[in-house]
Amino acid sequence: MLQVKNLTKVYDDGTEALTDVSFNVEEGEFLVVIGLSGSGKSTLLRCINRLIDPTAGQILWDDLDVTAAEGQNLRRLRSQIGMIFQHFNLVKRSNVMTNVLSGRLGYVGTWQSALLQFPESDKEKAQAALHRVGLEPQARKRASELSGGQQQRVGIARALMQEPRMILADEPVASLDPVLAHTILGYLEQLNQEDGMTVICSLHYLDLVQRYATRVIGLKDGRVVYEGTREEIRRMTDEQFKEIYGQEAERVSAAQRQVEEG
Repeated sequence: MLQVKNLTKVYDDGTEALTDVSFNVEEGEFLVVIGLSGSGKSTLLRCINRLIDPTAGQILWDDLDVTAAEGQNLRRLRSQIGMIFQHFNLVKRSNVMTNVLSGRLGYVGTWQSALLQFPESDKEKAQAALHRVGLEPQARKRASELSGGQQQRVGIARALMQEPRMILADEPVASLDPVLAHTILGYLEQLNQEDGMTVICSLHYLDLVQRYATRVIGLKDGRVVYEGTREEIRRMTDEQFKEIYGQEAERVSAAQRQVEEG
């Protein structure tokens, strides 16, 4: 179980991105975090794997204090948490296989990391990961040659190389069209259901949330303003929706978005 207790993050410029945020995540959940841009979603995910340090509060994972972990203990915790980014975070000039293998950098020695030398077993893992996301034929292509959806699938394959127990996905489909969004979320759902991986994913659109989430947390101005199950999110009222997204917010379906996006 992941426990987030009274988490607060204040940046150096005084911006309070998170304020007293608390919730639990059971192992094997597909938790979706919703909210407007600037609501604290990305900060929350980056605090969970300590890409950034919280100002106050505590994060416990299986009773281990993530917020207090340092050195080797922190590296061990991070190795169990895969991260998928909105803008893919690939090395565009490198080929797909090299990008996927970079997910094993924490498992090889320093000089091997510097020279990008990996054992044969890691190369086999990378092939298997690419097969899982349907990209084996693209292994030798430069990442820059791939479409946005393909690049995000490389990001998923790279995360799989860590053999993670949890995946954090920070707006993984924000730059993709509705069809590709469902493809990417379908892969995450597969990992969640078939491999039992816990997934914590931030999303904007209610139709995607209703389709994939087993539970939902809504953030507004860095505070939790909504928490509900899949059934409850499907029954969400306009008033609850606007409590998270503001009084001018409207529900937009995937079909409507496709028309609006051309």
